[in-house]
Amino acid sequence: MLHNFLTIAFRNLWRNKAFSVINISGLAIGIATCLIILLFVRHEMSYDQFHKKADRIVRVVFRGSINGELMKEGHVMPPTAQTLKADYPEVLEATRFRVAGTPIVTYADKKFKEGSFAFADSNFFSVFTFPFLQGDPRTALRQPNTAVITQELAQKYFGSENPMGKVLNIKSWNASYKITGVMQKMPANSHFHFDLLASMASISDAKSPSWMTSEYYTYLVLPSGYDYKKLESKLPQVIEKYMGPQLQQAMGMNIAQFRQKGNDLGLMLQPLTSIHLHSDNLYELEPGGDSRYVYLFGVIALFMLLIACINFMNLSTASASKRAREVGIRKVLGSLQRDLVRQFLLESILLTGIALALAVFLVQLTLPFFNLLAGTELNLPLASDSRLLPILILFGLLVGTLAGSYPAFFLSSFNPVSVLKGRFTAGRKSIGFRSALVIFQFFVSVTLMVGTGVVYRQLQYIQNKKLGYEKEQVLVVQESWMLGNREEAFRRQLLQDPRVVNASISAYLPAGPSNYNNFTVYAEDNAFQLVKTLRYEVDHRYIPTLGMEMVAGRNFSEDFATDAEGVVINETAANLFGWKEKALGHTLTNSNNQGEKKSYRVIGIVKDFHFKSLHERISPLIMVLGNNSGSIIVKAKTRDIQDLLASVKKQWSQFNTEAPLSYSFLDERFEATYRSEQKVGQILGIFAGLTIFVACLGLFGLAAFTAEQRRKEIGIRKVVGASVSDIVALLSKDFLKLVLIANLLAWPLVYYLMNRWLENFAYHIGIGWWMFALAGVSALLIALLTVSFQAIKAALTNPVKSLRTE
Repeated sequence: MLHNFLTIAFRNLWRNKAFSVINISGLAIGIATCLIILLFVRHEMSYDQFHKKADRIVRVVFRGSINGELMKEGHVMPPTAQTLKADYPEVLEATRFRVAGTPIVTYADKKFKEGSFAFADSNFFSVFTFPFLQGDPRTALRQPNTAVITQELAQKYFGSENPMGKVLNIKSWNASYKITGVMQKMPANSHFHFDLLASMASISDAKSPSWMTSEYYTYLVLPSGYDYKKLESKLPQVIEKYMGPQLQQAMGMNIAQFRQKGNDLGLMLQPLTSIHLHSDNLYELEPGGDSRYVYLFGVIALFMLLIACINFMNLSTASASKRAREVGIRKVLGSLQRDLVRQFLLESILLTGIALALAVFLVQLTLPFFNLLAGTELNLPLASDSRLLPILILFGLLVGTLAGSYPAFFLSSFNPVSVLKGRFTAGRKSIGFRSALVIFQFFVSVTLMVGTGVVYRQLQYIQNKKLGYEKEQVLVVQESWMLGNREEAFRRQLLQDPRVVNASISAYLPAGPSNYNNFTVYAEDNAFQLVKTLRYEVDHRYIPTLGMEMVAGRNFSEDFATDAEGVVINETAANLFGWKEKALGHTLTNSNNQGEKKSYRVIGIVKDFHFKSLHERISPLIMVLGNNSGSIIVKAKTRDIQDLLASVKKQWSQFNTEAPLSYSFLDERFEATYRSEQKVGQILGIFAGLTIFVACLGLFGLAAFTAEQRRKEIGIRKVVGASVSDIVALLSKDFLKLVLIANLLAWPLVYYLMNRWLENFAYHIGIGWWMFALAGVSALLIALLTVSFQAIKAALTNPVKSLRTE
């Protein structure tokens, strides 16, 4: 019986080659898209799951609010870990690390600057699972000036030599570190990546008792099954007991008084496995993902699979008339309906199997492109993962059954007497069901089209919005601190080039990675009116180099020695203090951790500029005059920026620094801030195109079915004088109604969803009616072109052939 079913199935596929190719292609594209998205979703949700204690690890983060300004920071104070471990028995382990950047490392006569460096507590490897290749993870970081490196870094530094016991030197820190362990490279799905971990005992600041400074990423291990919220509810006591006295000393007020003013400071806990997708902290270790996009792509994967199955159903039922007599004859000869259902389901599963094989090929072919676009390292490990092939086979069976169930029951239900007499009709319920499927397909297509358009328009708005500073032709010479006391000399040398308009030294940049410094100040000696701002340490040339505009007062000047106690504030800060344009001459006071106070006089107001992402509103900013080395900002005026860059590199090399010039352009740093949105827009555009293509295949099938059903009607109309255009209009109008209905259903939903997405931006576009109209017209035109092919084909058919059976 099975052999007979397979023979008939192959014969039918071969006999209807055009339909088979279209069916297999549409289903393969749908399955391939679904598989790629599922691989992406699986990767995003797998972050940090590889740690043995992943479900028990939480990170301690800092939360605060001062005068309405929120503070969300991923790192906390130095004593947090040991305090929580000592005071709360439910804290089984507490460990920390502190990021140290990418310093220049020397070994013998070799210099390297590729490894990401951090200091870690000795129990770091008791909390996190990073397999060791050499050394003992329990003791590797116990002694000062010891370090653990990855296998890749060991090969780069030492080649085939045994790295254990080798000593690495960091000249800029005047420190040496002995290799006591070699670990595997940290997995891609970790929320932090380091190539070299040095002992926390190497730095004295790690023992600081200060609760007023931070920079320590702190993680706790809790008992299995323990609700971390219980511990989190106790953390306000830690703030009152330990931070309270230091706040009193620094600010002259206790924690109760501080909170009475509507302010707050506190510690929160964040599950390790939620950090990548659900964290919105400042000072995150690496750019995270976004759970909303993961859910969005998951829904798209489901819809793509459904659309592919709908496409299969429409094409199968469209070809039903060609098999109607076959079904009638088989029923007359004694075939039961269940036998016919099995036959058609087997054909569906067979076709799905072929489509699945093609889909796997398409996935392997397109994954490199997707990885490049999404910034991932996805793969389909058919050879290495023994579970994957059975899962794919089961997936194919489910899809084949889902896609083939309706056609199987539809085809097997034909009345043999009717079909053998040539009176084959689908019935209104059948036609209505297929019409609903087409509406659903174009509902999804239009939703994606409008969504893609809104994302694209928002990104264009971001690119063209006036930021309050000039980002074009601004070169950022990074890590200029390596020049030491020659940094100012290098800046002056750059100014001698006529192509350089201005140059400023500051590590505070309005776009991309930058120094951030929280600054709490109060006005006119009123400590109870505390305000949280950001502080930028700049030089005299910072404001003119970036083309910022002064709205009142003046910039810092080398002619005024008193500017060392002066500040330039932005408009938002002036408004927050209630001074507005009359801020000049007012004083702001800052108190450090030891209670020492320093007052500043406002000498100027700079026009508000965007120094954060456009997701956030401009916050209060204070600029102080300071020697904050780290970057040199160069404003250029030349058409040949590459020639200028070559000159800067040459000048840099003349200063005999330990590393080659590291640089970036301010406009590129700005664009990188929105790279995730750009990727989402591109991916949405691709998915929208694929969805429309597969939907058109389904529409093509339904048009073919309708033309076949109405071929005698078309023949009669042609005999009585109907033109080709009349026939095309007759067959097209019903489909265009379906697409129009899909538009009307999609517009309210996509308007709501895209408004919610735009709410994530403090500055965003409005959704214009024309976006919906454009998507609607596009969908109608695409549908018209698809249907017209079959309509014209039917209209050009000789009516004699259609009527010859009458």
